[in-house]
Amino acid sequence: MTRLKFLEQQFFSMKKVILFLFIFIFFSPAIAEDKMKLGLNVYNDKAQCGTCHTLKAANSNGEIGPNLDLLKPQKSQIIMAVTNGIGVMPPWEGILTKEEIEAVAYYVLESTND
Repeated sequence: MTRLKFLEQQFFSMKKVILFLFIFIFFSPAIAEDKMKLGLNVYNDKAQCGTCHTLKAANSNGEIGPNLDLLKPQKSQIIMAVTNGIGVMPPWEGILTKEEIEAVAYYVLESTND
C-alpha cells in the first residue's frame, strides 16, 4: 500500500469520527430531553408512580413504596423493578412498552443522581 493510499484511508476514518462526534454532541441533548419528558409522563400519568413513591423532581409524595430520592436506585434496578414488580409493586411489563420502561428508569435515575 502506498503512503498516499494510507493517508487517504486515515483521512476518511477521521471524517467518520468527526461526523459521529458532531451528531453525538448536537443531538444527544435533544434525545435526552425527549426521554426525560416521556419518563416524567410515564411516572406521573401512565403508571402513576407518585401514588406510592416520593420523588421531588416529579412533585410526588407517596409513602407506600421507597422514597426514590433517598434510595437513588441504579438504572438496572429501576428497569428490573418496573418490569417484574417487587414487593407490593405490580409488574408493568406488557402494560408499559420497553421504551416507556427505559424512559421512566432514565427519568428516575437522572432525577435522583444529580
